[in-house]
Amino acid sequence: MALFDELKEKIQDEKIRLVFPEGEDARIQGAVIRLAEEQLVEPILLGDTAAINESAEASGYKLDKVQIIDPAKQSPKEHEAMVMALVDRRNGKTDAETAAKWLKDVNYFGTMMVQMGLADGMVSGAVHPTGDTVRPALQLIKTAAGSKRISGAFFLQKGDQRYVFADCAINIELDAPTMAQVAIQSARTAKAFGVDPKIAMLSFSTKGSAKGEMVDKVVAATQLAKEMAPELAEVIDGELQFDAALVPSVAAAKAPGSKVAGQANVFVFPSLEAGNIGYKIAQRLGGFEAMGPILQGLAKPVSDLSRGCSEEDVYKVAIITAIQVQNQN
Repeated sequence: MALFDELKEKIQDEKIRLVFPEGEDARIQGAVIRLAEEQLVEPILLGDTAAINESAEASGYKLDKVQIIDPAKQSPKEHEAMVMALVDRRNGKTDAETAAKWLKDVNYFGTMMVQMGLADGMVSGAVHPTGDTVRPALQLIKTAAGSKRISGAFFLQKGDQRYVFADCAINIELDAPTMAQVAIQSARTAKAFGVDPKIAMLSFSTKGSAKGEMVDKVVAATQLAKEMAPELAEVIDGELQFDAALVPSVAAAKAPGSKVAGQANVFVFPSLEAGNIGYKIAQRLGGFEAMGPILQGLAKPVSDLSRGCSEEDVYKVAIITAIQVQNQN
């Protein structure tokens, strides 16, 4: 069965509520109509109701099965409750006046809906840059227990081949503790998508074939990940070069006895630069479908779209977000 057929079966009729702050965008509208008609999620569009309907009409869409909320038309009671909830969540760092100003931004409004349990997850980024999606999530939803950082993974698929690449989207520089956290987060992502994780901590060195601080970092990160998640200790190994992690014959020569080398399916890169380049090479030259970025390590799911996304991308990222919701419940 194809991956997304499997995922859709898991969330069918679960009544997972996802909020989409960019309600006027035609790509978002087309995707949420499909999601609603297939009963995969209960979508909520944010924005000016008249503008949303005008945009939908121009595209030939009917939004009769989709809830629309105009943040500017909240009742005074609803508005005050959300302002006070934001102030409380910020623990005195933000006053009521500032909170009210923030809530005029659809991303802050949507994030607070998730934080307050009015929605289960959020999908944004088709119009807004990554920072506009991630910043409110970090300020209001914050990181999950045990995580000090968030990270961005991509799920790559071609035929029966399924891999997770991280961090490809968030942390520019990864020290050893951050790289260890990314490994643990990525293992959880893999499990959510039906992949039994075997995690390679990547380097330009395999088992001491090269020396230097960059190699030492990956070795330290591997040990830290095993200590932080003992249940994964047998399925994390490093430092490994990519070919040693993936190809059995190379693994036999370079990392004999490794339980991960030659069969890895979760690849943790030592820098954002390497991870971002790596997944794009796999996508463009290798012919893999790349889905993401999947934000990992948040207390509640928020997904960041690319501004170049298609309606199909929005549809699939929404399904991924719903799977994250399901796996947190």
